[in-house]
This record gives sequence, C-alpha cells and structure tokens, in this order.
Amino acid sequence: MAAVAASASSSSVQEEDADEFGPQLVIKLQSQGISAADIKKLQEAGYHTVEAVAFAPKKNLLTIKGISEAKADKLLAEASKLVPMGFTTATEFHQKRSEIIQLTTGSTELDRLLGGGIETGSITEIFGEFRTGKTQICHTLAVTCQLPIDQSGGEGKCLYIDTEGTFRPERLLAVAERYKLSGNDVLDNVAYARAYNTDHQTQLLIQASAMMVESRYALLVVDSATSLYRTDYSGRGELSARQMHLARFLRMLLRLADEFGVAVVVTNQVVAQVDGAALFTADPKKPIGGNIMAHASTTRLYLRKGRGETRICKIYDSPCLPETEAMFAINADGIGDAKD
Repeated sequence: MAAVAASASSSSVQEEDADEFGPQLVIKLQSQGISAADIKKLQEAGYHTVEAVAFAPKKNLLTIKGISEAKADKLLAEASKLVPMGFTTATEFHQKRSEIIQLTTGSTELDRLLGGGIETGSITEIFGEFRTGKTQICHTLAVTCQLPIDQSGGEGKCLYIDTEGTFRPERLLAVAERYKLSGNDVLDNVAYARAYNTDHQTQLLIQASAMMVESRYALLVVDSATSLYRTDYSGRGELSARQMHLARFLRMLLRLADEFGVAVVVTNQVVAQVDGAALFTADPKKPIGGNIMAHASTTRLYLRKGRGETRICKIYDSPCLPETEAMFAINADGIGDAKD
C-alpha cells in the first residue's frame, strides 16, 4: 500500500515538474473559471496551451467564433496570471539561456561555427542556391534531434513540413545507421506532412501545436518556407498580401519555438539581385522574403558550393555569433566534416 502511495506521489511530482518546465495545457484555465465550451473553442482555433492564449493579441482571440470582448479580456487576464510576462533580471534570463539545448548538425566544424549546434527555442534560417545542402542538413537534424542530450541531441521527435516534395525517408535511414539508431524507430519519430499551398502550410502549424502538446518534440522543419509563396502570389500587385501572410506564418513559428522550446529550422531560396547594390557585392544573391523573413529569423545561415561535395556555411546574421565561415561535406550518411 505504501509503495502504491509512494509511486502515486512520485507521479504527481513528475506531473508538477512537467508543468514547471513544459508548456501548461489550456485545460488549466478551467480552474480559473473559464468554461469547458470556451476551452474547446480555443483548442479548435489552435490555442492548446495557456502560453498560446497569454501571448495572443486580443484581436486574434476575438476572431474565434463565440469569444466576445468580455470573454477575451477574461481569458487574457487569467492566462497572464499563470504565465510570467513581466520584467525579469538579466541574471535569471542568463540562467534560462544556459539551459538551452543545441542539436548537432553532424559536422563538428559546423557545430563549432554555431557555438554548439542548432539552438532550441528560436528560428534558424538556412538559405542558398539549389544543391548547397539545405535539405540534407534538415534530414540529418531530423535524426540527430532524437539522440540523447549527452550526444548533442534533443531526446525528442521531429515535425517535418515539406513544400517541395524533397523529403526522402531513405536519407533518414542512412543517418540513423551512422548514429547506430534503429531505423524503424527513427522513422516513427518523424511526423511528416506535405504542404500544397500557403494556407495549408499555415493550417499544418495549428495541427503541429496540437501534436506538441501530446508528445515531446525537439525539432520543427519547414523545407522550404517561401517556395509556395512564390507561386501562390505573383507580381507586385500581390506583394503586400504575400508579405502579410508570410509574417503571420513566421509569427506562428516563433510562437511554437517560444511555447514548446523546439528548434525551428526553415530553409529559404535565393534570388539574384538586379539593383545597383548587386554591382558592389561579391555574391549578388539575396534570400527571399525581404525584411519580414530577416526579422523573424534569429540566426541566418548562408550556404554556397565548395569543391566537389564540400559546402561552405557563413553566419549571415546572428545576435551573438560572429560572421565567420565553416566547411562541411554532404555524405551518403548525412552532413559530416569536409576532408582536407
């Protein structure tokens, strides 16, 4: 009997720990006086955690059918009681930053360039021409995110949104073999979806937030974030609508990174610069998406071709990493170090 009681108490402690470190389920608002019907409406609209509600602008909550202004005010008031949204000391923030997990890319040189690997809780954008290794890095990360933390993994699953039809499970099996992981387990831990248009791409993020509540995910990949925008919106006449839609999509990605602490990796295409600035730059290619893409990404990596199978990665923009370069190779078993 005592053993049962002990195990029950330890499981409740574990639940409390999970609450403390992970996102809080939106059902928790029921104890704050929010009705079950209203919680169901929030979940259907893609708000599965208390954090999602607390971080949402009031006008977004008002677009949910059945949520009046008074209800929106109450939801925000109750959610903000459970989620710390005020000021904190830089010491506390520094302590939080020290707990961030970094996922290995498979290349020690690339990891060194990134200060340890791809950072969780933020958006990393990888852009470059075709055949520079963008998709190969995504495939490798889909496996390494499942490694134990002491092996520079994230001990979590991967969500993979593919907009160009370039996802290949065979590549994952080759990387899994390299890390001595079970191929079947690796594939089971990757949730894959093909996006067919920009609205569908956004809809998939709502599904993603529901899945992240159910299970521990370490990585969310969108390959590529901009390709469908290039075809769904054409010409200058639709530029404003395109940028607004892209901004909303990136905002949702940022919210998922914040809420669930997952590493978000998006790939991006490049376009040739045809203005006067192109004459003064060594490489006249720039990433698509303009300033909206630039501001949403925490770290931006520029890939270009080297000799043979080697590729060069440059830190294009980062809040804390210097603008340096590293060489890596695309091998049969994923991303690795370039041989001298």
